[in-house]
Amino acid sequence: MVRGDRVIMSVKELRRVHVIRQTMEKKLTQVKAGTLLGLTPPHIRRLIARVEQEGDHGLAHRGRGKPSNRRLPESVKRKALKLCEKRYGDFGPTLAAEKLAEHHGITLSDETLRGWLRATGVTHFQRRTRPHRAWRERRAHEGELLQRDGSHHDWFEGRGPRCVLMAYIDDASSRVYARFSEYEGSIPAMDSFMRYVQRYGIPLAIYADKHSTYQSLAPSTVEEQLAGVTPTSQFGRALGELGVELIPAHSPQAKGRVERLFQTFQDRVIKEMRLADVSTLEAANQFLEGYLPIYNQRFTVQPAPAADLHRPRPASRDLDRCLCIKTTRCLRRDWTVAHHGHLYQVQTNVRATHVLVEEHVDGTMRITHQSRILGFHAITSRPMKAAEAKKVPQPRCPVTPRPDHPWRQRLRPERRTQATVART
Repeated sequence: MVRGDRVIMSVKELRRVHVIRQTMEKKLTQVKAGTLLGLTPPHIRRLIARVEQEGDHGLAHRGRGKPSNRRLPESVKRKALKLCEKRYGDFGPTLAAEKLAEHHGITLSDETLRGWLRATGVTHFQRRTRPHRAWRERRAHEGELLQRDGSHHDWFEGRGPRCVLMAYIDDASSRVYARFSEYEGSIPAMDSFMRYVQRYGIPLAIYADKHSTYQSLAPSTVEEQLAGVTPTSQFGRALGELGVELIPAHSPQAKGRVERLFQTFQDRVIKEMRLADVSTLEAANQFLEGYLPIYNQRFTVQPAPAADLHRPRPASRDLDRCLCIKTTRCLRRDWTVAHHGHLYQVQTNVRATHVLVEEHVDGTMRITHQSRILGFHAITSRPMKAAEAKKVPQPRCPVTPRPDHPWRQRLRPERRTQATVART
C-alpha cells in the first residue's frame, strides 16, 4: 500500500524484498531463493519481473487497503444488526451468532459480528479485567472430584417463581449435571445427587461451600468433643454413608469452575429458556434434559487418563436409605413417636427406647430400629380429655368474735395501758 512517498509492507514482504534483491544481484540462485522463501523458482522469476517493473513496492500485497472479495453483502449485515437490536439485544456476539445461524440462516463468525456491533457503539459484552488468581491443575481422572453449588437467581426473568439451580461439574472433564429446585436445602441436594449417581455413578469426592446444607453450623456437644466427632449436616452424613468425601471450600474462588459455570448459565440458559418460553420449574428441568447433552458435547474436555473413577451406583433401596434425612426420636411407653408436630403409632413389637425417623426425597417416611423397618400409622386425632367443671368459690360468711374473745381483750383501752406501763 502506497501513502505518498511511503510504502506500507509487512515483515514477510520486507524479507522477500531482501532475498529478491540478493537474487537479482546474482548473489543467490533462484532455487536457493525459493527454498528460503518457500516458493517455486517460476514464482521467484515472477517476483523479479515485478520488482524490475514497479520497484520494491511491487512486492506489497495487491489487496491491501481494498475491500475483501469474501466480505458479506451489506444487506446481510443490516439484517443481522437489525435482528440483534430487536431480539438479541442483551446477547453476546458468540451466542447471538449461534442464534442467527440456528433461527435465521445467517452464518457468520462471532468475531465478525463483534466488530459490527462495536462499530455501531454496542459494547456491553466487553470483558472486565479480573484479579489474578493462581492456576490449579485439573484432577486427572473423571469422577475424582465434583464441584457443587447452588445458584439463587431469577432464572425465569419474572415469568415464573424464583428458584435455585443445583449444579455439579466434573473437575477433570467439565461435564455438567444440573437441576432446578425451589430452594437450596437437604432434600433438594439429596434429590439432585441421587439423580447424578443414577446417571454417572458415585464420585470419590465433592467440593462444596460452607452453606448450612453441606456443612453443619451447630457447635459440638460435650459428647461429640469427648468422642472427637465433628458435627455434620444431613447431606454430609449421607455422603459419608456412601463413601464420598465432602471437602469444604473456604472461598468462592476456590471452586472457580462451578462459579464460572453459573456465569455462563445465567447468560446462556436464561436466554435459551426465554426463546423456548419456559416459565415453570417442571418445564425448566425438562428443558435441561435436552440442553445439557448438547452443552456437554460442545464444552466437555477429555481427561488425559481414560480411567473413570465413578463407582457403580448401589441398589435403589440402599441409595434411598442413605440419601434421606435421619432423625433420632424417643419411643414412648405407649409406642408412639412424635415428629414435626405429628404423632405416629408404632405397630411392630420392638424393644427400644429410641427409633430412627427417615424422611426420603420422594416425600415418604420410614421408622427404623437397627436397620429394621417398623410398621406405623399416623394418629390423625388425639383423644380429648373431658373438661372438668370449674369450681365456683363460695362467699365466706363474716364471723363476729364473742364478747369474751381474746382478740377483743387485746383491743380494750385498759389492757393497752397496762401493757405500756409494763414495758416502761
